Amino acid sequence: MTAVPATPLALARAPSAWALGVRALWRDARAGELTVLALAIVLAVAALAAVGFFADRLQAGLQRDARQLLGGDLVLRSDHALAPEYTAQARASGLRVTEHWTFPTMARADAAQGGEVRLVSLKAVQPGYPLRGELRTSTDPTDPDGQPAGAIPSPQEAWVDAGLLDVLGLRLGDALWLGERSFTVTRVITYEPDRGAGFLTFAPRVLINAAALPDTGLVQPASRIQYRLVVAGDDADVRRYRAWLEQRLREGGERGTQLESLEGGRPELQQTLQRAEQFLRLVALLAALLAAVAVAVASRHYAQRHLDDCALLRVLGLARRTVARAYTVAFGLAGLAAALLGVALGWVVHFAFAWWLGGLLQVTLPPPGWAPVGLGLGVGIALMATFGLPPVLQLARVPPLRVLRRDVGPARPATLALVAIGAAGLGALLMLAARDLRLGVIAVGGLAAALAVFAAAGWLVLRLLRMALRRGGPPWWVLATRQLTARPGLTVLQVAALAAGLMALLLLVLLRTDLIDSWRAATPPDAPNRFVINIQPDQAQDFQRHLHNAGVTRYDWYPMVRGRLVAINGRPVRPEDFEGARAQRLVEREFNLSYSAERPPHNPIAAGRWQAEEAGALSVETGLAEELGLALGDRLAFDIAGQVHEARITSLRRVDWASMHVNFFVLFPVAAMPPEVPYTHIAAFRAPAQPGFDRALLARFPNVTSVDTSAAVAQVQRLLGQVIAAVEFLFLFSLATGAVVLLATVGTTRVERERDYAVLRALGARAALLRRLQRTELAGVGALAGTLAALAALAVGAALAQWVFRFAWQPAWWLAPAGALVGASLALVAGWWTLRGVLHTPVVQTLRQATD
Repeated sequence: MTAVPATPLALARAPSAWALGVRALWRDARAGELTVLALAIVLAVAALAAVGFFADRLQAGLQRDARQLLGGDLVLRSDHALAPEYTAQARASGLRVTEHWTFPTMARADAAQGGEVRLVSLKAVQPGYPLRGELRTSTDPTDPDGQPAGAIPSPQEAWVDAGLLDVLGLRLGDALWLGERSFTVTRVITYEPDRGAGFLTFAPRVLINAAALPDTGLVQPASRIQYRLVVAGDDADVRRYRAWLEQRLREGGERGTQLESLEGGRPELQQTLQRAEQFLRLVALLAALLAAVAVAVASRHYAQRHLDDCALLRVLGLARRTVARAYTVAFGLAGLAAALLGVALGWVVHFAFAWWLGGLLQVTLPPPGWAPVGLGLGVGIALMATFGLPPVLQLARVPPLRVLRRDVGPARPATLALVAIGAAGLGALLMLAARDLRLGVIAVGGLAAALAVFAAAGWLVLRLLRMALRRGGPPWWVLATRQLTARPGLTVLQVAALAAGLMALLLLVLLRTDLIDSWRAATPPDAPNRFVINIQPDQAQDFQRHLHNAGVTRYDWYPMVRGRLVAINGRPVRPEDFEGARAQRLVEREFNLSYSAERPPHNPIAAGRWQAEEAGALSVETGLAEELGLALGDRLAFDIAGQVHEARITSLRRVDWASMHVNFFVLFPVAAMPPEVPYTHIAAFRAPAQPGFDRALLARFPNVTSVDTSAAVAQVQRLLGQVIAAVEFLFLFSLATGAVVLLATVGTTRVERERDYAVLRALGARAALLRRLQRTELAGVGALAGTLAALAALAVGAALAQWVFRFAWQPAWWLAPAGALVGASLALVAGWWTLRGVLHTPVVQTLRQATD
């Protein structure tokens, strides 16, 4: 048997796969071969890490400061005086205890200061308040920070919000009347730890010593006082006392008494924070998905350019396994380096989110944990391993014969099983990053389905173009069509990748616009800043005339009926029948009901239908329906002034409780209720900027209660401005990632175009014809991709608006033609940038580059 001559690498020791991989990585990095791959991963990981770092800090901050926001370790709240045994048991458990009472009342200035009156939120506290957190006050009404109070007001003092001084015309040292007792205003409150963020805490705060409360004469049997027992101590003692409390409340069946939680006390922040975080996570998810497309396209281009290099390595005797391992090392290190850089960039960027959105909770956020680092590294490596490495690993299968014959051993597609396994792993990581099943499924599944549709549509269009070729046409048209149909796989890849990038960008533009519009619509510049209640039926016309004479022409106006839910589908309602604490509180309290033949314009219908003047019908807010397990067709019975009124649920409404509008849990779709139903009116309007308006209104209608929400409206608008700024900032990441996809998609055909143009120029084609040919190809592919992207963006956007963000979605009919125009324009710009040197290079040089 004749011995096979040893190759040079066989005679000497062959280099290790590690050494070859590191050399290849260094060479390709210096040559810019991995720029698109690395940039796509850096941007995707940075977006995910930035959102992850901020969300981690926000969650940790809430957990850390929950006790301060409650004013103690545990709070027991009741609408009636608490039994002494609660306090006695707390002290027996070794806990520190304090109590305070909060209720709305009218405060007035002394006659010498004008006698102005204003609704305030009075809070009477005991020594030791607050047990957790810090009460801050100041003797300067213009000081926004103040100093730690260190104590509570003396029985002769009252501490107030600075805004109350302005509306009552008072200064520090003046008298403030509360009921039958006057107090001296000595300080302004700058920070109250357990008050809340202020979305719904509209009335100015007045803080007094609990010892002075009986002298005011304000505590009457009908007073709507919130009694709070606050305890603090060691965690073990608090847990034991909590267990005792829960058992006592469960066994005693005491209505109107429950433990207070941070979430239940801060509902005004939940929707704004949730929507903001969901949109930020959507942007990060789409950036990662776009990066997957860019990496897949760029890695195919990389493999195409390195076919000859691998053939030469095989000729020199390098084993197929060694080649595969070398590229695994190179791409693994590149992915790890890009992921680390992305995590570092995300760490820097998240400080912008913390600065913008941290103000929502007005707390100092703690440092983040390591979970976002692991997630970012995992996504970066998964992107490279799933979409970057498989096409490159096929280089190991290039035969040595390709050195002599260029038509042998073209790049092969990766195996479907390998790609499926990798894609499943990446999808799991992205679902983990989404932290919302619906958001993850719609975003990840929507893009995957869209890619399949894009590929099918691209293939169908190519079939139609082949049929159109039979009819002939201008030379540039015939050549462009043949160029596209000659390589159907590459053309379909271009269309699908470009459409995916454009879809993500169009989707974010649409959602960003609608989401920001929905936030701003909730608190427009002319949002109501006065809520007036207790308007009697015989005062309705005079009150509306008074508003009209003052220049107020737009206002919310609804009747308000007090009723208690007593039965659902004929079964009596009992708090113990519901598991959630909020559900139990809801069925214990009286509801503010209303009726109107016309649906409130700011309450879109989520299910069922609103039929004006439908007898025996009810419209229920979706959140209440979910909390109580209600559905269309259920019958609800309300006790209204001793009479039971039963009706059937015919529609469910979405209500934005953060809006500055009058909203109700339950509405009867009729213009009038039976005569025996007692009611008052509630009005919401924007007060005219004229001095003395409130004073004149209360003088004309002394029985009504007017709530000034100006400060709350201003706070809402300021906080939403911070949210919008953060959303727009992260939006730049997706724009950058989309640009990378665009450049990668157009650049992937550079090798083929160089060869084709070299042949055409050698055959005498002029540069003008080739430019027209190139523009026709790029514009056609871009227009098709843009149209498909627009249609897919409308479909996915509707699903996200309906199931995730829960706001009204208005399809934009103009998006399809606009998408075609944008796609064609971007493809032309990217083509000019990527292929600008192809038409200006001498023919001989182009032919050599195309055949080397």
